[in-house]
Amino acid sequence: MLTVHHLNNSRSQRVLWLLEELGLPYEIKHYQRDPKTMLAPPELRAVHPLGKSPVISDYGLVIAESGAILEYLVDRYGEGRFKPAVGTPDALRYRYWMHYAEGSAMPPLLLKLVFDRIERAPVPFFVKPIAKGIAAKAKATFVQPQIDNHMNYLEGELGKSPWFAGQAFSAADVQMSFPLEAAVQRGGAAARQPRITEFLQRIHARPAYQRALERGGPYALAAGKQPG
Repeated sequence: MLTVHHLNNSRSQRVLWLLEELGLPYEIKHYQRDPKTMLAPPELRAVHPLGKSPVISDYGLVIAESGAILEYLVDRYGEGRFKPAVGTPDALRYRYWMHYAEGSAMPPLLLKLVFDRIERAPVPFFVKPIAKGIAAKAKATFVQPQIDNHMNYLEGELGKSPWFAGQAFSAADVQMSFPLEAAVQRGGAAARQPRITEFLQRIHARPAYQRALERGGPYALAAGKQPG
């Protein structure tokens, strides 16, 4: 049986969601983040050398990276569902969003997370003002403007069609869910964008999304809460 190595509050929630949309049987091996570092446990290294999630195993294959996993599942089990027809303009948009999610949207959100933690990190009192000042300056002058730029772009794109790859729901919407949920949680800007807000409301209401939450366990990003 297909196995998902699932880390709480992580990108692997997308994999569970797509599997529920596909109606495939699967099992979950749960892993919990370290409550202090928020890193994945070392047990994941036994599955994949990087020790990160998501990872799936299927028919002897071990597949990592969210986009690669989603494309594998759609290509192998989709039977034409959840992706546009080859050679169409929507197919190009589909491929673009599958790569954009992690290649462009997530880096500034990750930087926001890092600098937020620097501001809160326990350091000697004489260093703390310097560390907080550097983190605040980096966020204000570079990180947050980048996040705002991406969210404005995505708000505009969602004005062109209801779903990222056109008129029909696809795996690109599953892939794009994580950066948008992270943006609401970390960036704030997405929460002020009505089309992004409406998109998130629609995906959160999908029965398959709800079933994935039930199987995957607590997922703070969907509620806009800080994990940990």
